[in-house]
Amino acid sequence: MEMNDSQRIPASREQVWAALNDPAVLKQCIPGCQSLDVTAPNEMTATVVFKVGPVKATFSGKVTLSDLDPPNSYRISGEGSGGVAGFAKGGAVVRLESESAEVTVLHYDVDAQIGGKLAQLGARLINSTATKLAGEFFKSFADVVSAKAEAS
Repeated sequence: MEMNDSQRIPASREQVWAALNDPAVLKQCIPGCQSLDVTAPNEMTATVVFKVGPVKATFSGKVTLSDLDPPNSYRISGEGSGGVAGFAKGGAVVRLESESAEVTVLHYDVDAQIGGKLAQLGARLINSTATKLAGEFFKSFADVVSAKAEAS
């Protein structure tokens, strides 16, 4: 499954970059995220609860940041296991573009694979759920970052 989109965020590129690298902000914005802990400079472990159609599962896994080009772009990769529900793995290239001093456009290209019970639900349901979750994350992320930008 692949998807890409962009989100306008009313904050400077440096503020958006800092938030993209802040585990507390990411945890707050990831739908269903129960924990997100830094284990190494560019590595985190996460526990996330997802519901796709009739299947609800808790995924535990590892997230790695690579190809860092501060404050312009990075690649975020992850893989997790949801027990009998299956597995998920994938990544996203995130790129920041300054529209103005106060507005940043965040571009993302996601590539993900799933297996197990989740994969049996059908591509249409999975794609619509993934699109919805990505939309929720980026809307929440934009709200959190813009609120921080206004406060500073």
